[in-house]
Amino acid sequence: MEIVEIVPPEANDAIAAGTLRTFLRQFGKNRLGILGAVLVLLIAATAIFAPLMITHDPIRLMVGPRLAPPSPDFLLGTDQLGRDTFSRVVMGGRIPLLVAFASLGSSLAVGLLLGLIAGFGPRWLDNTLLLVFDTIRSLPGIIFALAMIALLGPSLVSVILVVAITSMPIYARVVRTLTEALRSSEYVAAERSMGAGTIRILAVHILPNVIGPLLILVSMDVPAVIAVEAGLSFLGMGVRPPTPDWGAILNDGFNYIGKTPWLVIAAGIPIVLATLGFTFLGEALRDIFDPKLRKDL
Repeated sequence: MEIVEIVPPEANDAIAAGTLRTFLRQFGKNRLGILGAVLVLLIAATAIFAPLMITHDPIRLMVGPRLAPPSPDFLLGTDQLGRDTFSRVVMGGRIPLLVAFASLGSSLAVGLLLGLIAGFGPRWLDNTLLLVFDTIRSLPGIIFALAMIALLGPSLVSVILVVAITSMPIYARVVRTLTEALRSSEYVAAERSMGAGTIRILAVHILPNVIGPLLILVSMDVPAVIAVEAGLSFLGMGVRPPTPDWGAILNDGFNYIGKTPWLVIAAGIPIVLATLGFTFLGEALRDIFDPKLRKDL
């Protein structure tokens, strides 16, 4: 006779609360992680509430104050067309974050699905998917990006598509490797012997164990995506003018850096802060989710 142990809902809630407290306690010990989380929240809040923070219309042309230095009226000066730099920098933070989360979110979802299928499926399907992953990864990133943008035209969708396609094989390979290691574990074999199906094994035993490393990878990839988006906009292959964007502001500042350095400084500082914030946050998550790197062990 099979004995089924029933776990009350209160016990599950207590386990979840204890796990959350452990995570917060370990995260609170990492000062760089706290700094990174603060920077990430600050940048995200600025992007979300940008319309409430701007002091001028970011695309309005003003004839008088062209390339003006910082002043009480224009906190970060103006560009070559008389547009307020502060308002453009604040509104310009929306584009990199949108590109990062949209592209990485879509590539993470597709890579997670394909990685689970490759790691838990038959050998012929695994080899086929690996061939697809290696083919995509073998394409030079910059050349592939330029080719896609030349084919589709400079736009926000083109940048998101380029980043999503090039990032997907990385996540898929990580998930595939972890899934292959977990499918031969004892508790998965025990689940199979009790009649558990593939969907249940993947959802209950495999998926929770691969989410942690993926979150680390995503948080570490956000700065790279922001840099790619800013670089394409700097080259004129990103969002179209007059949409405010950090890369476009850098391009304007580079052209007039001999007259005023404020444009380069104003657009460069947010990129540096975003890079540091997501990097510190990713390293903190790595220390927590990877037992070998925890500082308290």
